[in-house]
Amino acid sequence: MYDKIYLGDNMPELAEVETVRRTLNNRILHKKIVGVKVLYNKMLDNEEEYFKKILINNEFIDILRVGKWLIFELKEHYLLSHLRMEGKYFIKNSLDEISKHEHIIISFDDNTDLRYHDTRKFGRMKIIEKKDLYETPEIKKQGYEPFSKELTPSYLLDKFKNKKNPIKTCLLDQEIISGLGNIYVDEVLYLSKINPLRKTSSINKKECERIINGAKIILEKAIEEGGTTIKSYTSSLGVIGNYQKYLKVHKREGEKCYNCGEIIKRIKIGGRSTYYCEKCQK
Repeated sequence: MYDKIYLGDNMPELAEVETVRRTLNNRILHKKIVGVKVLYNKMLDNEEEYFKKILINNEFIDILRVGKWLIFELKEHYLLSHLRMEGKYFIKNSLDEISKHEHIIISFDDNTDLRYHDTRKFGRMKIIEKKDLYETPEIKKQGYEPFSKELTPSYLLDKFKNKKNPIKTCLLDQEIISGLGNIYVDEVLYLSKINPLRKTSSINKKECERIINGAKIILEKAIEEGGTTIKSYTSSLGVIGNYQKYLKVHKREGEKCYNCGEIIKRIKIGGRSTYYCEKCQK
């Protein structure tokens, strides 16, 4: 029996990564790291030996998050981790067999492991010195999160004014708003009554305000519900994603809009499946 923090078929977004952060914070802090196995070193942005040297005999003292990046705090360093499309963290007994897609294994002195599992091998890990956190490119280029006071209608309007691509595409850009992905962008645009095909530069200040408020409302509820794509195979972990019950348009192609009764449509924007109500989102 083991605990699995599972991110399903969709790329994890802010709510899912925040749920993983909170769960791991309750499970792995202040345990001495006694071993590290790297079974696929292309996932690392450091030399393998340096990666191991920093981690072994160290401990995680906190886990932070910026956008979709998990930030494991060590004594003098941070370990950055991005789950990308299908990344998952397992907590297992150290004696358990290593499965095919477990690529990074961090072993603790209580005979448990934190194992990173990634079927597609897209995840990234990088150790940096603490002083470099907000200068490292992965973090520096992140836009403001929906909960940030700096994310204002004026900020968004300025970012949008010269963009000719669809608003759906811009809201997926992590350098504009950090943490939103395909699921929540669809839901935010529905709540904001904005068609996902609208040219970004046509969005006005009032609509920017609706986008920000909608993102806050949706993400607060999604975090409360443990996200949309997270499931748990063991009740002891306590991670059960329920937000799929509250989706208004995403994955509801062919079903009736809860607001007007129009049939929800699915189209492709920038290669991403996009769900919307043509009547409510003119």
